[in-house]
Amino acid sequence: MNSNKVKVVFFSRSANEAFARGVISAFVAPLDPTVAELSDIKTAVSEAVTNCIVHAYPDEVGKIELTADVQAENKLVITITDKGIGIEDVERAMQPMYTTGSPEERAGLGFAVMKSFMDELKVRSKTGKGTKITMVKYIRSR
Repeated sequence: MNSNKVKVVFFSRSANEAFARGVISAFVAPLDPTVAELSDIKTAVSEAVTNCIVHAYPDEVGKIELTADVQAENKLVITITDKGIGIEDVERAMQPMYTTGSPEERAGLGFAVMKSFMDELKVRSKTGKGTKITMVKYIRSR
C-alpha cells in the first residue's frame, strides 16, 4: 500500500474522545486490521486523547492534534499532540499507577495501556509547552 496520512485537530472536550476513536478506525480500515488490532489501536488513541483532556488542559479547553500515517509494510504511526501544561517528569509519568489527577478518579494506567497495546510508544514533553505522544502499530498482513 502507498503511504497515506491524515491530520485532524479538535478541542479537548470529552465528547471528542469518541470522535478520535472513530477517525482512527475509519483511517485504518483499508489496512484490514484484525478485530484485536483495531481494538488495540482505538484503546491506545482513546487513552492518549483522554490524557490530553484531563491532564494537558486541566482548567481550560485546548486543541488536540491527531496525526496518523501509514508507511511501508503496514506501519501505522499515530501522534497525539497538545499545547497544554506539559509533563514535568515523563519517566515518572509513564510508571503504572502514577497520576497527577485525583487518585479516586484516575488509575494512573494511561501510558501503561498505550504501551501494552502498541508496538512502540514514545513521549516527549516540555513543561508549559505541551506533549507529543508517538505510537506505532504494525498491522499484520493476512
